[in-house]
Amino acid sequence: MSSPAAAHQPEPGPPSGPATPPADPARPRWADRNYLLLTSAAVVTNLGTHGALIAAAFAVLETGGDGGDVGLVTAARTLPLVLFLLVGGALADRLPRHRVMVAANALNCVSQGLFALLVLAGEPRLWQMMVLTALCGTGQAFFNPAAEGMLLSSVSGEHTNRAFALFRLAMNGAGIGGAALGGALIAVVGPGWVLAIDAAAFAVAGTLRAFLDVSHVAERTPGGGLLADLRDGWTEFVSRPWLWSIVAQFAVVVAVIGAAEAVYGPLVARDHLGGARPWGLALAAFGVGTLCGAVLMMRWKPRRLLLVGTLCVFPLALPSAALAVPLPVEALAAVMFVSGVTLEGFGVAWMTALHQEIPEEKLSRVSAYDWFGSTAMLPLATGLAGPVENLVGRGTALWGCAALVVLVTGLVLLVPDVRNLTRRTGPAAGGAVPTGPAGTESTAATDGSVPSADAESPAGRLG
Repeated sequence: MSSPAAAHQPEPGPPSGPATPPADPARPRWADRNYLLLTSAAVVTNLGTHGALIAAAFAVLETGGDGGDVGLVTAARTLPLVLFLLVGGALADRLPRHRVMVAANALNCVSQGLFALLVLAGEPRLWQMMVLTALCGTGQAFFNPAAEGMLLSSVSGEHTNRAFALFRLAMNGAGIGGAALGGALIAVVGPGWVLAIDAAAFAVAGTLRAFLDVSHVAERTPGGGLLADLRDGWTEFVSRPWLWSIVAQFAVVVAVIGAAEAVYGPLVARDHLGGARPWGLALAAFGVGTLCGAVLMMRWKPRRLLLVGTLCVFPLALPSAALAVPLPVEALAAVMFVSGVTLEGFGVAWMTALHQEIPEEKLSRVSAYDWFGSTAMLPLATGLAGPVENLVGRGTALWGCAALVVLVTGLVLLVPDVRNLTRRTGPAAGGAVPTGPAGTESTAATDGSVPSADAESPAGRLG
């Protein structure tokens, strides 16, 4: 999910598409050329983005800014993300998804490159940093639904659990390196060069996505217009209690964890842990946890997908509590590791449930409502983080973040569909039987990040 987030695979082709190329014995059948390109691009993006998120916060602090200023810059990124998500989702179901992704990557490359130049050239002004991060958020608004739709329609239902877990494993592995390297580079050469690396990463990722082969994808039939597509996506969204209740849950979870980790985390690191490097190491420990969780989910296929996934959300309250104490960096890293493991339990279960329940042609629209709901409160939370800290104190604010995660997660368990939705091994009830990338039938209907970084389920946005 997106964060307090938080993450976005070739589209299925018709049975009459081109013949499947000979299988490469060195890789699984479902890991075709498009899957590998998309995974590689997500890895490159995460390497840059995880360091850049830390760099942006320390760029503000190094110009004399405080927690309120960090919150404003973070809010400037997330506000256009919220505003343009629904339009981005509707467009991604009308246009070739890979083209939307490439265009969004180009915008992110330019905005982060200009941000880097400002930081390297001298003291950037707060409004300049806010404008450039807002442009980056706009790019993500169009990228995320398109990327999530591509990912979720990329593999057959028979292999969804393993494919999504492997994708997240690759992305989170890149996140470990990006966070650790970013924290170290900020300490050595400053945040400007880390932002420049992120701009270059967007350029490389966009180039990889431009080489996707979508010749086998059936042409989209024009619908009744953008508003009609949005209404159709809304109908799909509200007709499933398990879907809207978990998205409502993550509207709170993403908001409070975003405030804790994007605003309070760097401040605690500066005042108690020794600066950017230990904070980067703590985030890297979270990444190691997600790796271990992804490996676990490649083998474990819980029958009650959302019940298990929701139980895995409770430990996400632990990092906020650890920062409230605050714990030493070693203990904080251990807490972050545990939350990373459990986050993957939710993330893979969530993606599998969406893949199973949502028709392929509506993936991006439903994903947009998912992203919109999950991130709608994030700008408000990050923007108010500084004033709340001044009003009640940083420790009390962090304890409040932890308590809210526990409260809303307990409430969502009261929804029967969340407790009872089970993994299917046959076609979905709606009768939608998509085809995999090689034209083979899947065993379930399709659907969705992140995180992020690249699109995934709401859980991915917390990374």
